[in-house]
Amino acid sequence: MSLITPDFGLLVWMTLIFGIVFFVLAKWGFPLITGMVDKRSDRINKSIAEAHEAEKMLSDLAGRQERMIEETRREQARILKEAADARDKLIADAKEQARDEASKLIEEARTRIAAEKESALRDIRTEVAGLSVDVAEKVLREKLSTDEAQLALIDKMIGEVTASKPN
Repeated sequence: MSLITPDFGLLVWMTLIFGIVFFVLAKWGFPLITGMVDKRSDRINKSIAEAHEAEKMLSDLAGRQERMIEETRREQARILKEAADARDKLIADAKEQARDEASKLIEEARTRIAAEKESALRDIRTEVAGLSVDVAEKVLREKLSTDEAQLALIDKMIGEVTASKPN
C-alpha cells in the first residue's frame, strides 16, 4: 500500500471519516467558531465606535477649552483695561488735587505777603511820622526858642485861619 496511490477501500474510509468529521465540525464546531468570530467582530466594531465617540468628545472638549481660553483672555483684557482706566483716573485726580493744593498755598502765600507788606508799610509810615514829628519839634524848638518868635508864629497862624474861613 502506497500513500501516493491509495486503494479504493482506503479512499472510501477516508471519505467516510472526512464526512463524519466534517458533519461534527459543521454541527458543533463551525457555529462555535463563527459565533466567536462574530463576537470578536462586534467587539472590534464597538471599540471602533467608542474610539470615534471618544475622539469626538475630545474634539468637543478641545473646542470648549479654546472657547474658555479665548473668553478668559477677553476677560483678562477687560480687567486690565479697567485697571488701567482706574489708574489713569486716580493719577488725574491726584494731579488735580495737587494743582488745587498748590493754588491754595500760592494764594495763602500771596495773602500773607500782602498782609506783611501792609504791616511793613504801616510800620514805616508810623516810624516816618514819628521821625517827622521829632524833626519838626527840634526845628520848631530852635526857631521858637524866644518868646517873640513864638508870638509871631501864633499871630501868623491865627491870620491864616481867619483868612481861609469864609464869613
